[in-house]
Amino acid sequence: MTILIRAAQAADVEAISTILIASITQLCADDHHGEPQAIAAWTRNKSPEGVAAMLADGERILMVAERAGAVVAVGAVTRSGEIALNYVAPEARFSGVSKALLAGLEQRLRALGFEEGRLESTATARRFYQAAGWSNDGPQARGRHVNGYPMRKDLS
Repeated sequence: MTILIRAAQAADVEAISTILIASITQLCADDHHGEPQAIAAWTRNKSPEGVAAMLADGERILMVAERAGAVVAVGAVTRSGEIALNYVAPEARFSGVSKALLAGLEQRLRALGFEEGRLESTATARRFYQAAGWSNDGPQARGRHVNGYPMRKDLS
């Protein structure tokens, strides 16, 4: 099945919100350990209103992966050269969607003029990024609710 990577649009806000919340709550247990406070903090800005604000803020460029006419993953890059979001719907996990979206996000960073990309991975996604050529870039970052793993990749 063909995967289309495209810029997110206002009509995608509900689907993006649903994917972000489902992905975090269902797929990221290694990060939030099922702790309601951690999940609530992580998903706080993932409501349709929060996603609409992200889409409008101008610092992030939101992109989606679409398969069979449905949005199944969402990602974002920043104008400062970082991948800020990369989440897949639980039912689309391990289907190639995440790899396709990551390739699209990396291409978007190149188009913005970056020769190196940066991101902060979750524990859940760390091996995924390493398999895609990303390397560790410093010590684990300890957050209030979820820890992160700084990573980088040469995009040239």
